Amino acid sequence: MEEGSLYNLTAFSMCAHNGTHIDAPYHFLKDGKTVDAVGLEAFVGPAYVAEHQGIVSGADAAAILEKAKKQDPEAAKRILLKGDAEVSAEAAQVFASAGIFLLGNESQTFGPEDAPMEVHCILLGAGVILLEGIRLAEVPEGVYLLNAAPLNLAGADGSPCRAILIKTAE
Repeated sequence: MEEGSLYNLTAFSMCAHNGTHIDAPYHFLKDGKTVDAVGLEAFVGPAYVAEHQGIVSGADAAAILEKAKKQDPEAAKRILLKGDAEVSAEAAQVFASAGIFLLGNESQTFGPEDAPMEVHCILLGAGVILLEGIRLAEVPEGVYLLNAAPLNLAGADGSPCRAILIKTAE
């Protein structure tokens, strides 16, 4: 407007996998669902925040799921990993076999940073949506209402989102 325009208009360009974002199955799977084909139930609903440092083993994943189910079976469908956690292929198999909707972490990727393909393929191949780059440092373990709906980018393999957690009544 300072240059004489009637209004301000912002344009921007970015990778769909910067900052807090979701990975749709199409990210690693040629015939996987794109962002616009994934139902919102994966992104919105009860979620369980579990703290973990280091590599998440298959046994760790099973323990996280068991703890989440005891607190709220619906929250166990959306697991958010707080801390510097690296999901192993074995843990990915456990989460995938459990039929969860969404798995989130604070890192910008799942699995080993130098070789993320195997873990992504296991989870995305099972229809588990990945939420990457969330910030949970100030969030205690427990059950929350999650809203991480992505931008509805047609044909996209990922999308930025603004993940919001709301503490539920105990």
